[in-house]
Amino acid sequence: MDWEKLLAKYIRHLALEKGLADNTLLSYETDLARYVHYLNEQGIHDSGEITPLVLQQYIAQLYDLGLASSSMARNFSAIRGFHQFLVVSDLSSTDPSELLETPRLKRRLPEVLSLEEVISILKKPDVENILGIRDRAMLEVLYGCGLRISELLGMTISNLFLDDELIRIVGKGSKERFSPVGEEAIHWVKMYLARSRPLLSKGTTSRNIVFLNRNGQPMSRMGFWKILKKYVQQANIQQEVHPHTFRHCFATHLLDNGADLRSVQELLGHADISTTQIYTHVSHQQLAKIYKKYHPRG
Repeated sequence: MDWEKLLAKYIRHLALEKGLADNTLLSYETDLARYVHYLNEQGIHDSGEITPLVLQQYIAQLYDLGLASSSMARNFSAIRGFHQFLVVSDLSSTDPSELLETPRLKRRLPEVLSLEEVISILKKPDVENILGIRDRAMLEVLYGCGLRISELLGMTISNLFLDDELIRIVGKGSKERFSPVGEEAIHWVKMYLARSRPLLSKGTTSRNIVFLNRNGQPMSRMGFWKILKKYVQQANIQQEVHPHTFRHCFATHLLDNGADLRSVQELLGHADISTTQIYTHVSHQQLAKIYKKYHPRG
């Protein structure tokens, strides 16, 4: 078996048939490239030669690398999916990963900022200049709609229905959903589109992307991360804040103020409500802190 060619076929299958996002495809390809390199090193050229001991030894190598539990689980999933694809496609007669058990993940509670801390970050951009207006608009939409960073940076002008107080979001697996957008976000996006974007986009190819960098190109993840880091420092927030933190805050603040779980699931674009339920634990944790702080017998 030519493992590299089979891996290329599998990645094409994931891209065309499963519609996985580019970042997910890259992660799977990286994980499986390491796996097939190991198989080649062991002189293994057929699935029938992959014994439970071979897999155990490979898994031991992954643990030695010190991978996070989430990365380990993704590696297990990638290997299992790869071998299942080979069997279904009649490229292999055996699936050596059948007995492979995915390690249980410890579900970490997301870090959440208070409303006051979020507002302090939102107000840091200098809205007297075009970049400050852009930054304020990005932050307001990120928090106001609970977006993933890829959803924010991939948003096009045709996705904006601001007069209807809606935006169309293209999420994971190219799934689309509509999200309500609040007055603050609408105000700053309209100001950005009127005052900032025309100056940033002049003479460039922006592919209709809403948020642009100072060179008129679509804003990158790293570019946004640097912008966010600056405002977090200016707001004197001590805990680590990532773009995804605003999504966590969006969900937790909604639940804290009485929103029902199913509605929050729809707003976040979660396929499974169990993914959304983690935020109920965060809310309960917040309630416990309030109880201990203010109850006379807490």
